[in-house]
Amino acid sequence: MRQRAAVLCGAAVIAAGTVTAVPAEAGAAQPAHVPHAAKPAWKKCGTADYPTLQCASLTVPLDHARPDGKRITLALSRVPHTAESYQGPLLVNPGGPGGSGLTLAGFVASSLPKEVAAQYDVVGFDPRGVGKSEPALNCRPGHFDPVRPDSLPAAPAVEEANLARAKSFAGACGEKYADVLPYIDTVSTARDLDLIRAALGAERINYFGYSYGTYLGAVYARLHPQRVRRLVLDSVVDPTAVWHEANLNQDHVFNDRHRAFLAWTAEHDATYGLGTDPERIERAWYAMRSALATKPAGGEVGAAELEDTFLPGGYYNGYWPYLAEAFAAYVNDADTGPLVEAYENFGAVDASGENGYSVYTSVQCRDAAWPRDWEEWRDDNWDVYEKAPFMAWNNAWYNAPCAFWPTGSRQPVDVANGELPPALLFQATGDAATPYEGGVTTHRLLRGSRLVVEEGGGNHGITLSGNACLDRHLAAYLTDGTVPRGEGTGEADAACQALPAPEPLESKAASASSRGSTLHGLLGFRG
Repeated sequence: MRQRAAVLCGAAVIAAGTVTAVPAEAGAAQPAHVPHAAKPAWKKCGTADYPTLQCASLTVPLDHARPDGKRITLALSRVPHTAESYQGPLLVNPGGPGGSGLTLAGFVASSLPKEVAAQYDVVGFDPRGVGKSEPALNCRPGHFDPVRPDSLPAAPAVEEANLARAKSFAGACGEKYADVLPYIDTVSTARDLDLIRAALGAERINYFGYSYGTYLGAVYARLHPQRVRRLVLDSVVDPTAVWHEANLNQDHVFNDRHRAFLAWTAEHDATYGLGTDPERIERAWYAMRSALATKPAGGEVGAAELEDTFLPGGYYNGYWPYLAEAFAAYVNDADTGPLVEAYENFGAVDASGENGYSVYTSVQCRDAAWPRDWEEWRDDNWDVYEKAPFMAWNNAWYNAPCAFWPTGSRQPVDVANGELPPALLFQATGDAATPYEGGVTTHRLLRGSRLVVEEGGGNHGITLSGNACLDRHLAAYLTDGTVPRGEGTGEADAACQALPAPEPLESKAASASSRGSTLHGLLGFRG
């Protein structure tokens, strides 16, 4: 969700309940009348990093059941193919929900082998409600301004303060976007994808989605299996857990990833001076959290903001050196400057982040049922906190507007599919945002799919991030549809070893690859 991390480098969820076949309003049948999709008028919008990027827009129905009714605008981008051999459009999505895909098109086109990218029009888009699409949602500007209440509701007054924020956000969304919210959901976005396909003049699309984008791709494939040519899903959402239960599940793995960061810090005691005992370092981290709850660093980094700052380390270990430096400066030298800087780079939410969060809540609260009884939320999250305290309550408050959301909810889509060409899935064994089980479950549901596993990896979004083994499988698939055939063990069809952990910043090998850092800046956090 938050894009600020890119400055340094130049949590998804599932409601317990019935998963149905595609519901009536989301059925595979097309609406009775689909207006002709005008061909996009592409204009140059290149940047220094992606000079061949082009941009356009496309109008689509707000309500696909009323194609002649109110219309909204989607922002599109593309890097056009240059090879004589053309394989059609490759639509890319960074996840979220709420992530902008316009720049991702340039990144993917420049990161794939040139001879592969040259065969595709790599097409990005801002989903409905996002970024340069219109209308772009921003329910409650300033919702994340510091200093927020402590996320840990240890006292009734703290819980009430957080509840008031959640209710205010949900109420503001309902008041500001009453006519739009019923149509900000995954099924409607999947319908948009098919209109993008039609506007591009393609009979079938190739699709490449990260994170939540894997669920969007799976839903599109369920609605239109005959219109899918190739399907790449990286860091896969468990489609049987959309969305409440999935958030609870990821809390446990984020706690594991945070402890992995602390263990890495212990391994580099010579640099950070926090000791060699991970458990002692963990106690120091929570002591820092308690101190900041009382006296925020720089007047802006309290306990909740500290969690926001360190959460990105659960998505991408390339951020660990920056986080460890800030942690060590605070503990060893009482220096708050690096911590404030880390918050501003990783945790602070700007207008783009506010837009992303508005769409995130709109989609997740609409996609599936959430508990409406706060007692259930309280019990669930205290149970999680006892085992996994790092992000339990921060994540709960992030999603809490769904307890008070002003629209009704859909039922999750059953994405099981036996009509697709082989899909290619990528999953790290220690991914926190979309835990490993999601990749395994989706592999089982998409008949004929192949699963490539990054053994020992904990990052979220693993292709085009520096792992040559993974990228070879991706390139082979996009070149001619080649998929691995039983090279792995267990559920995996192939396995690649994770990249080494990063080195402290003072090392010549400092930080992770610039490509990995760029990708994770585009994917953002929380989905």
